[in-house]
Amino acid sequence: MTFGICLLSIVPARKEPAGSSEMVTQLLFGEHYTVTEQGHGWLKILTAFDQYSCWISEKQHSCISELTFTQLNKQSVFLNNELVQVIQNKTNESRYPITIGATLPFYKDQNMRLESYDFGFEGQVSQFQKKNAAQDIISTAFLFMNAPYLWGGRSPFGIDCSGFTQLSFKLNGYTLPRDAYQQVELGTPLSFVEEAEAGDLAFFDNEEGKIVHVGILLNDHQVIHASGCVKIERFDHYGIFTSDTKRYSHTLRVIKRIL
Repeated sequence: MTFGICLLSIVPARKEPAGSSEMVTQLLFGEHYTVTEQGHGWLKILTAFDQYSCWISEKQHSCISELTFTQLNKQSVFLNNELVQVIQNKTNESRYPITIGATLPFYKDQNMRLESYDFGFEGQVSQFQKKNAAQDIISTAFLFMNAPYLWGGRSPFGIDCSGFTQLSFKLNGYTLPRDAYQQVELGTPLSFVEEAEAGDLAFFDNEEGKIVHVGILLNDHQVIHASGCVKIERFDHYGIFTSDTKRYSHTLRVIKRIL
């Protein structure tokens, strides 16, 4: 079995093994995975963090041993806690940016040593094992304000609704699945909107009843979500009301308390 790790800023992951296939998610620096299938320059992988199956280009794959993969699963995880910060590859004396939520493998004293690689990082870090409160999740969510919407995106340069909620929770010690229809399976459902608290997740469906959108509830009947860009809009028992169009853009299905 083959194992790998993302050692680039961001790697697009696709639904099918082709560059023209839709991007369903992104790997951020330091995220590791298992290779489950190979073919014609593409690798089908299963991500370790959220068990997501997707395809990446073989050219963007960095191989690691099974021992390293096992150690990564057991390590105390540290994450980049700044929107964008520079990492230094001491092996080839290069520097490049990584985005918020990127994993810092084997981080200790501003250094990361990974097999033949040696990295330096002087930015702010957060420890994944520390579970923070709802207000911390909201503060993290606000960092993404005005980030453009991008299907499959997981960075401040482009993010989708479930990538936004996943990263906001990840940076505060919680693991959410990748997609909204998976995230809705977590937590405790609330019977009434009036029971909702800041930090709860609101899920929205389409005309067929499929969960297609998710956002983080705030106080004062507001929700922060990624739709066009990450923004704050009015929210009630019908759904999300967009002031620009004077209509409801998303229909509420259920509110879940995750914490």
